Amino acid sequence: MSETFTRIEKIKRTFLPEDFKVTTWDALQPYFEKLVNEPINNKTELEAWLHNISELEAVISEDACWRQINMTCDTTNEAFEKAFTYFCVEIEPKMKPYFFELNKKLLASPYTKELAPAAYFPYLRSVENAVQLYREENVPIQSELSLLAQQYGVISGKMTITHEDKEYTLQQAARFLQNPDRELRETIFRKISARRLQDKDELNKLFNQLLEKRQQVAKNAGFDNYRDYKFRELGRFDYTPEDCFAFHNAVREHILPLHKMLVEARKKKLGLDVMRPWDGDAEPVGTEPLHPFETGKQLSDKAIEVFNRLGGYFSGCLNTMVSMNRMDLESRIGKAPGGYNCPLAETGVPFIFMNAAGTVNDVITMMHEGGHAVHSFLSHDLPLSSFKEYPMEIAELASMSMELFSMEHWDVFFSDKNELHRAQLEELERVISVLPWIATIDKYQHWLYTNPGHTNEEREAEWMKILSEFSTGVTDWSGFEEYRAHFWQKQLHLYEVPFYYIEYGIAQLGAIAMWRQYRGNKEQALENYKKALSLGYTKTLKELYATAGIKFDFSPAYVAELGNFVKERLHEMGV
Repeated sequence: MSETFTRIEKIKRTFLPEDFKVTTWDALQPYFEKLVNEPINNKTELEAWLHNISELEAVISEDACWRQINMTCDTTNEAFEKAFTYFCVEIEPKMKPYFFELNKKLLASPYTKELAPAAYFPYLRSVENAVQLYREENVPIQSELSLLAQQYGVISGKMTITHEDKEYTLQQAARFLQNPDRELRETIFRKISARRLQDKDELNKLFNQLLEKRQQVAKNAGFDNYRDYKFRELGRFDYTPEDCFAFHNAVREHILPLHKMLVEARKKKLGLDVMRPWDGDAEPVGTEPLHPFETGKQLSDKAIEVFNRLGGYFSGCLNTMVSMNRMDLESRIGKAPGGYNCPLAETGVPFIFMNAAGTVNDVITMMHEGGHAVHSFLSHDLPLSSFKEYPMEIAELASMSMELFSMEHWDVFFSDKNELHRAQLEELERVISVLPWIATIDKYQHWLYTNPGHTNEEREAEWMKILSEFSTGVTDWSGFEEYRAHFWQKQLHLYEVPFYYIEYGIAQLGAIAMWRQYRGNKEQALENYKKALSLGYTKTLKELYATAGIKFDFSPAYVAELGNFVKERLHEMGV
């Protein structure tokens, strides 16, 4: 593939007027009616019809994304919240019956079998799955779920602490936990934990509402529990709950010992007899926390330079985003927590949202979301919007691989060799430590949704049991038992995107495999990376991973192999 970046073009409209904007359902409905009633007499007409659907989907998707972007950038703006709510209540539910009819029409057409199976197979499989799962009575419930899930961001966005008369978001406050001053770290940690516990009952109440409605959706669709429904809805055709359990076991057996080794190494480096919760990200006295950048502009400028060292195509993506104001990077009060890359289907240039506070973690997040952005650019030219709706197992491979590819060029952020070494070690610590956490959250979700009707107390007990299973046991949490029992509430995926988390684990293993490939042959690995991402979802997951030059595999033997590779790299770095 070409190394140079060519500016991508906004999709040219042929079905909707160029000046059409999504305003009301009444303005949108005629276009859905036209598609439902349009005759299809041959394969050419079928393909033209699919392109019209694709165009409509892209326009609606981009509009909906901007409503969400605006609301997450400023959760205090009532107009933004109103616009988002209007879409969820007045537009989205009314579209679903039409998409159901369009999907049925596609499957019923005799010309569908003439479509090229090589590109259309994953798409048609997804359409068939959507038709089988669709229930009219679930449409209003799903609309309610969208609104409820957004309340998590509203609640979390208001969480702040005050230190020395200055107010900090929890993301900004977390920066203090890297400080060598142990007393300061403890003070900040206590404030953060106390602030989170203030909303524990409200977050429990919100989660109970979500659980009840999700279970109802599953029952309406003929499933015993929401887990089995969600696996189907997410299109997990390439693995099963049993495979997830194998992943949990493999991580506990082969990755948790590595994680424990790293925690004990930090404890030794800090010279501590007892490791406490505020010590996990700390540096020894005399070692200042890393400050890779100060402002959002510095972060984006340096990220562009790092990407440019990997290749002109990668930096071209970020440059285009900056020129189009498609980044909001700095943390501030009233901004929703977290970070994301939001693909914008019609213009093709995505949006990166972050809560940067000047830490190494922010550098890692920027590399991660930048990888997602590259994926958006590479897949933009695929002919149908549906071809670009790739599953998270490949989306997260794009982002996590970029973290590891870019690591050797982080001297852009850290000119001092010792600081660069520290930052790289922090990334590898994160790669290892995130896998037991993913296994914890995923295993917890399996329990949550296969035990409907459980009480808050039962949920808390099960959480502590699973959390202990994947903990190193090195850190002493005494005095923070209640905070730890509600620790799951900080994981936004549980509220906003249920069951979307194991994908990170699968992709993290894939990213380690990509990094191993990169260390062997950089040019080939980057070429394979770009080829795989440019396919969108026109191939199965196993085929996409194979195109990337790696295996779609999370068996214990493979996990052990990848774990040993990381262990060797850690030993090279003096751990």
